[in-house]
This record gives sequence, structure tokens and C-alpha cells, in this order.
Amino acid sequence: MKIYCVGGAVRDRLLGRAVADRDYVVVGATPEAMRARGFKPVGRDFPVFLHPETHEEYALARTERKHGRGYHGFVFHAAPEVTLEEDLARRDLTINAMAEDGEGTVIDPYGGRADLEARVLRHVSPAFAEDPVRLLRVARFAARFGDFSIAADTLALMRELVVSGEMECVTPERAWREIARGLMEAYPERLIETLRECGALARLMPEVDALFGVPERRDYHPEGNGGRHVLLTLKAAARCCPTLAARFSALTHDLGKAETPEEILPRRYGHEARGDMPLLALCERLKVPNECRDLARLAVRLHGKIHALGEARDGAPRASTIVKTLEACDLRRRPGLFAELLTVCEADFRGRAGRENPPWQPGIFWRRMAAAYLSVPERALVAEVQRKGKDRKKIPEYLRAARIRAVRSALAAPPEAEEPQSFPR
Repeated sequence: MKIYCVGGAVRDRLLGRAVADRDYVVVGATPEAMRARGFKPVGRDFPVFLHPETHEEYALARTERKHGRGYHGFVFHAAPEVTLEEDLARRDLTINAMAEDGEGTVIDPYGGRADLEARVLRHVSPAFAEDPVRLLRVARFAARFGDFSIAADTLALMRELVVSGEMECVTPERAWREIARGLMEAYPERLIETLRECGALARLMPEVDALFGVPERRDYHPEGNGGRHVLLTLKAAARCCPTLAARFSALTHDLGKAETPEEILPRRYGHEARGDMPLLALCERLKVPNECRDLARLAVRLHGKIHALGEARDGAPRASTIVKTLEACDLRRRPGLFAELLTVCEADFRGRAGRENPPWQPGIFWRRMAAAYLSVPERALVAEVQRKGKDRKKIPEYLRAARIRAVRSALAAPPEAEEPQSFPR
């Protein structure tokens, strides 16, 4: 029995990156021998065990053979005679097909170390094209390693996976899991670029893919293209949107632009309202979690208003309009949701060529307005209504009037040098 650390842990150590998880391959063992040593079996499709103390995963060396469509269409063979090289051959990329023994020696039969140095994502064998999930994994790794390119022959296999229809076999849940992980990497725009380059974006998210055919007015969007704007917005989101919901919203906030009637082009009036239906269709197809869908719907409908009211110069916006916008965001019950919406709008602002770094003043404005809105003492107001014998049915009306007064006072006050600390950033 020989034990090797494999995969991402070896790759990340060679790259000088922090190693979060370690996986192990065991050569020359049987399930009975693993159980005898106290390992707990957990694998359903092939023998995987948890270490009795560290709870790290140890898998028996195995080979696989394709016998059906999709990523479930494999027959696995795990036996003591399966070699380490045979086990590594079934992996997706050369940089993930390295192993390390207990002495720290790296076993690299497929050139992973050279590809690390060359900054290349390359498939291990033609069997790559048998598993459609590997296409999504390459896109995710492209989003993680921003300076890595994809080998031309690997990209060709990814395109074959799309043309062959194998991508249709990926479940929505699995597709979303890989997309979500890619969106949370350091370079999420490369996830979308890679999926589009191989043709998978049109299959998985046609609503996003359609934006690349949308011309933009260059006085508003110097980048000149709706898809290019989305990529720049995602690039900015990596800096200012810490949550998955916010990054997904940054990706989808402009879906309505692809629905613009030709007769009003190149203007995009009303694209906010037109974006709701394609967003819901995308969310339903990929089984997007509710928290991502809810924030994205707010971003689709309100990003234009957030920008317009926050940037108003010819007279301050009306307090009632601001309160109506904050009510639409359910600010009182979900202030964190509104805080996330502002990060999406900031990414949208910075997703325009030449606007990557200037301060986003509407963010300061809206945090001041939100703090004023939330400063109204609801319990005290309700108690006063009861004490004075006023009509209790009018409490929502009294509260709204008090919030409008608070926002109006905030509008009249001189702009503060610092953002309010009473509202979450």
C-alpha cells in the first residue's frame, strides 16, 4: 500500500499558494484493507474513505471507461493492480495530474509542472472530451488563474463537447455549482469569456450571450458593447462585490438590453423593466438560489434609478422618490440586501472604460439616505399614536411621512466628509 497526495494540493504548493484541502490516492490496497485500518467508506460510485483522525479523503487508485452520455456515463475500476500513472491519466488537466509521495517527491507523468511554468491549462488525454463537466472546470480554473491561457487543442475539445450535445447532460445543479465557484474566483470575467469562446455560454446562459451582440452608445459606454460592459462589470465586481449574490447580479443586471425594440436603438430606454423575464428564465434553468435571484431582480429593476438619483445635479431628488426606492428594496427589514445592491451598482459604474477608479459618489449619497430612513424611531412613533388616540390604521402612513421628513432633512444637510457608520457597507 502506497499513499500519495494528489491534485490541487500539489498544484497549489508548487505555485506557492495556500493549500486548503488535501486529497490522497492509495495504490495497492483493497476496501477491506482500508476498513481494517479504521478508514470510513463514503464513496458511492467508487471506493473513497475518510481518514479516522484527519477526516481527509483517501480514494483507491482507479481507472474509468465511458459507457454512456454525460458525466454519469462512466464505469470505474478500482483494484490493487491499478498504478498511480493510470489513476492520474483520468484527471482533467495536467496541472491537476501530479502526485507527491511521503518524502515530498513530485510524480509528474503528464507534464503538469511544465504547464504550470508556462501558465497553460491543458488536458491530460483525449478522454477529457468524455466528461462535459470538465469544460466548466476549465472555465473555472481560467477564472482562478488570471494569467493562464488555454491550450489550443484543449479549447478544440471543449468546442467538441458543446457541438456533440454532451453539455445537455449536465444537470442544472452541477452547472450552477461550477458557475457559482467561477464567479467567486479572482477573475470572474474570464469564466464568461471562456464559456463564450468555446460556445457553451449560448447553451448555458443564452440571455448573457445575447448581450455580446448589443451595441452601446459610446458617450455612455466607451467600451461600445453590452457584453464587453458585462465583462468589465464582473472585473470590477471582483473588487467591490464580496458575495455570490452580488456577483451574479453584476453578471445579469443588464439582461434587458438584449430585449430592446429595434425602433428605439441605439437608446436602451426601459431595459430595466425588460430585464426581469430573461432573468427569471435564466434562474429557473440553472436552479439559481433564491438569495441570488432576489438581489438580481432588484439590480435589474433599480440600477438605473440608483445611478440617476445619486448623480442628480439639477436640484436634489425628491425625498418621496428616494423613500419609494428604499421601500422597494425592503430596507427596513433587509438593510443588508440594499447594501449588497449598492455594491452591484458600484460594479456597474466601474464596468465602463475609463471609470475603473474614480470615486462612486452615489454610494455615499445612498448610504446617507438609508441611514436617515432607518433613523425614524418606529416604536416611539407607534406609542405616540396610541397615546394620542389616533387611527391605528394610519400607522404605515405616519411612518412613511416621518421617513420622508428624515430623508428631506438629510438632503438639506451639507454632504458629510465621511460615510455614515449607522448603515452597513
